[in-house]
Amino acid sequence: MNPLIIFLGLATFIATLAGGAVAIKFKRMLPFFFAFASGSLIAVAFLDLLPESLNLSQSANLPVRYIMLTIVLSFLLYSLIEKFFMTHHHHEDEGHGHVMGPIGAGSLCIHSLLDGVAIGAAFAVNPAVGIVVAFAVLSHDFTDGINTVTLMLKNNHKVKHATMFLILDAIAPIIGIIATSAFTIKPYALALILAFFVGEFLYIGAANLLPETHKHESKWIIVSMLLGAALIFIITSLI
Repeated sequence: MNPLIIFLGLATFIATLAGGAVAIKFKRMLPFFFAFASGSLIAVAFLDLLPESLNLSQSANLPVRYIMLTIVLSFLLYSLIEKFFMTHHHHEDEGHGHVMGPIGAGSLCIHSLLDGVAIGAAFAVNPAVGIVVAFAVLSHDFTDGINTVTLMLKNNHKVKHATMFLILDAIAPIIGIIATSAFTIKPYALALILAFFVGEFLYIGAANLLPETHKHESKWIIVSMLLGAALIFIITSLI
């Protein structure tokens, strides 16, 4: 395996951990992290995942309607999951973390895994393209770390559990890079997987995190949300 790809994999690991460490260190600023995560997740859905899903569907001759249907079903699925657990599970004030924390953080881990797959696949085609893709992934790994921790803490989970998911999220790209030597994901399957993430990230960002920002009157909440979206816009504009 190319030593450079190993180095870039380690760089994604460090960047993710750094983002999560910031979120844990400054827990008093959680409302602002909620807003930041909300803006960044919504922006990632529209500016990163959806365009990539549509491009893959086109190359695989997969009807766009299937992509849109997957997004709708994903959004509704997570809405029903949260509704079910809010009705049948322990309330947050009883000291039990909400299931949407691990679901959201776990999905970010899978997203990071696919990022690693993208890096490995790009290197297999052309090392120069692989470097570009790796830096694109690296550029948003810091926000991935913040979002992973934020989702866990927002849903009433302990810091140690948030840290566990943060480590998983940091390791995921490395696993993805290694996995590309063992198997490949068909373009049509990857297009549907990304579309599923679009629906989920929209739900988490707009329905799970965004309402939290309405509880605070500080204008910096809005600034934080816009900053999260702007950062993703800048990153996706550069790649």
